[in-house]
Amino acid sequence: MGSLIQSVDWLAIAPPTVTAVVALAVLVADLFLPEGRKPLLGRLSVAGLLLAGLSLLPLLDGDRAPRSTFCLTGVPGRDACSYTADHFTLVIQLLVLGGALLTALLSMSAVRDQRLPEGEFWFLLLSSAAGAALLPASRDLATLVVALEVASLPAFALVGMRRGERRSSEAALKFFLSSVTATAVTLLGVSFVYAATGTLHLTEVADKLGHVDPRLDTLAQAGVALTLVGFAFKTAAVPFHFWVPDTYVGAPLPVAAYLSVIGKAVGFTGLILVTVVAFPSYASVWAPALAVLAALTMTAGNVAALRQRPERPHSAVRLLAWSSVGQAGYLLVPIAAAGYADDPAHAVGSTVAYALMYAAVNLGAFAVAALVARTSPQNRITDYRGLYARRPLAALAQGFFLLCLAGLPPGIIGLFAKVTVFTAAVDAGLGWLAVVMALNVVIALYYYLQWTAILFRPAEEPGEAGTGEGARVPAPLSVAIALAAVAGIALSGAPQLVLRFASGALL
Repeated sequence: MGSLIQSVDWLAIAPPTVTAVVALAVLVADLFLPEGRKPLLGRLSVAGLLLAGLSLLPLLDGDRAPRSTFCLTGVPGRDACSYTADHFTLVIQLLVLGGALLTALLSMSAVRDQRLPEGEFWFLLLSSAAGAALLPASRDLATLVVALEVASLPAFALVGMRRGERRSSEAALKFFLSSVTATAVTLLGVSFVYAATGTLHLTEVADKLGHVDPRLDTLAQAGVALTLVGFAFKTAAVPFHFWVPDTYVGAPLPVAAYLSVIGKAVGFTGLILVTVVAFPSYASVWAPALAVLAALTMTAGNVAALRQRPERPHSAVRLLAWSSVGQAGYLLVPIAAAGYADDPAHAVGSTVAYALMYAAVNLGAFAVAALVARTSPQNRITDYRGLYARRPLAALAQGFFLLCLAGLPPGIIGLFAKVTVFTAAVDAGLGWLAVVMALNVVIALYYYLQWTAILFRPAEEPGEAGTGEGARVPAPLSVAIALAAVAGIALSGAPQLVLRFASGALL
């Protein structure tokens, strides 16, 4: 009986655990703090996310052997674990906690300005971040689904946080219905896989799917297909992307930024784990399907972004929403390529490298959008006209972020990330997908450059140039923009290190 008792590696599980503990501390503190002291909750949340991020350092500096806990014990020859802190896990946790920290900085002024319930907001944000930090370490299907839902469920409430506003409630409902459908499909797929293999651990699923009983083969195929469909919902891949623009517009702007980066990181991490780790024997099925999904997703997202009219209300957020759908298509390319490649871990590293670039610059673009929204609540693209005259540093930062997303200098990291993804497709023999991607990059250049040009045009009316010129920018918002810009510039300075850092040993 003693062999069934195991110790918990608290250092390995520190990042999600610290985040969850701080979430509970915020919830309890909210009960006792008077209304005038509620802003302390935001500072406590930022400090908690910083502490969770710092807890990664001992894991990054240690030896390269992965740390695992919650493993099967007492069964000879079986070393499957439910939680593994390997290089892949740590890179995604760094992305998640860094993105959550920038979101928290963005939210500090938004929570006060929009009179959102502070205790609930910070508790939900931290809870979602804890689930997102747990997910990349999950190495069994049950933990994977639980982490996915812990990351997703608080996000529904965050989207609908603006009480009494019809657009916010509608956005939350659409997001809720799409995510619940995805969860139901995923759970059905997982149950089929479990019925066919008799195990939930990813490595054991991979081993047993290689020689399934012929009578259960159809069940296993259905399980693999349904599990992939469920994760396609989470990544906002076509045709499961319909909720994105309305949800981003209806949600508070920091929440939209969070969904665009952390929500995507969660979906793509789960997709990588189930395809490359659990279902490699079915690569001939999921690789072509993901390649087609990638082509459809990037095309639909970029064409829809191209059709956005600059004078339409909320056109800036809508363009970023459709742009994020297009970027999801690029992120899918290396995962599809992993099904054809001799070295799947290197192909997956291209997705992780692209996700790191995208997280930094997309959060920065949303941060500048939050700044403009303080004086122009409609957040039209035309509202950015003359921004350089009003706030030159903000305009330069937004121009840099947009050029990174477009893949143009001086946004070297954006160009490097696109070339890395393009190379992954070519190396895997997916020439047709590389051509589709090249065409989409050209399409995206138009709307990114159009927005960038508007930043530096003089205002049409003399009064417009002074709009918001004297308004004070909250310090946390300025810090968020500065951090995103510094991250983008640092990544552009050494892009090859990003790929080397991202290409950890997943397998």
